[in-house]
Amino acid sequence: MTAASAKQLSQGMARRLLQLLGVVLGVAVINFFLLRLAPGDAAQVLAGEAGAATPEYMLALRHQFGLDQPLLVQFGKYLLNLAQGNLGFSFRHGMPVAQLIAERLPATLLLMGASIAFAVLLGSALGVLAAYRAGKLADVVISTLALLFFATPLFWIGLMLVVVFSVWLDWLPVGGMFTIEAGYTGWAHCLDVARHLVLPALTLGLFYMAVYTRLVRATMIEVRRQDFVRTAVAKGARPLRVLFAHVLRNALLPLVTMLGVQVSSIIGGAVLVETVFSWPGLGRLAFEALFQRDFNLLLGILLCSSVVVILVNWLVDFVYTRLDPRIRLR
Repeated sequence: MTAASAKQLSQGMARRLLQLLGVVLGVAVINFFLLRLAPGDAAQVLAGEAGAATPEYMLALRHQFGLDQPLLVQFGKYLLNLAQGNLGFSFRHGMPVAQLIAERLPATLLLMGASIAFAVLLGSALGVLAAYRAGKLADVVISTLALLFFATPLFWIGLMLVVVFSVWLDWLPVGGMFTIEAGYTGWAHCLDVARHLVLPALTLGLFYMAVYTRLVRATMIEVRRQDFVRTAVAKGARPLRVLFAHVLRNALLPLVTMLGVQVSSIIGGAVLVETVFSWPGLGRLAFEALFQRDFNLLLGILLCSSVVVILVNWLVDFVYTRLDPRIRLR
């Protein structure tokens, strides 16, 4: 790498870091004021659970959580704590928000990674097969299944998978991340987590598998008609080389772009899937925090999710440059 290219790369990284800070700040501002527009607060929830909703008790609770201060003062303290790496304190769980997120984040990343890997690998394979057999029986069957999974709600797929594989066949556990009473360690624990992961990952991945199948099929059919593919065939290139080196590589570009766009929706889908399967991730934690009016926890989860989406999009940009050498990161 030359000195000029190294300088250009460092400038590009600095520019991207500034973009990250700007996006994170914008997300923090929007989330803070949007959540404050929602009715109710932590004091009302705690007072309702305690059965003591006297005005004095409510005032004491709001003073304890700082809710009696003006909104701009609360916002200024939130930004100050955020600049120091402090995401606040969860009144419901009685512990720092950062600690809660650190405990739940690995479960969500595991679920997202497994579902994305399943959707991309199987969706790409089915899309290639459908494009290779376009207009024939295999193409019709694959396209019909893709349309079916695309149109079916996630929660219904999850419930049907539970009924079939957990209730009827008793092959897989109903929910949770591992069997608590078994006390597995080592590889036995990993296998137990993998068994619990199958149904949530399938539920979340089937919808996106359908999207990638249809996208790869349409893109491959279009790429096969391009002049550079005809040139490769005319030069006597082997069919497999034409398929993988020329057609599939260029057909994956829209898939990678779509993957970066859909990461945020995958996180949103994880909220529903984690709730259905009692998966101990950020999605389920956010669902509980919303109903408990635990705004500090909810703000931390939303901010962490935004950072994950940004980092994944950076990774997608890098993969894009590897698939298409004409593109360079700026």
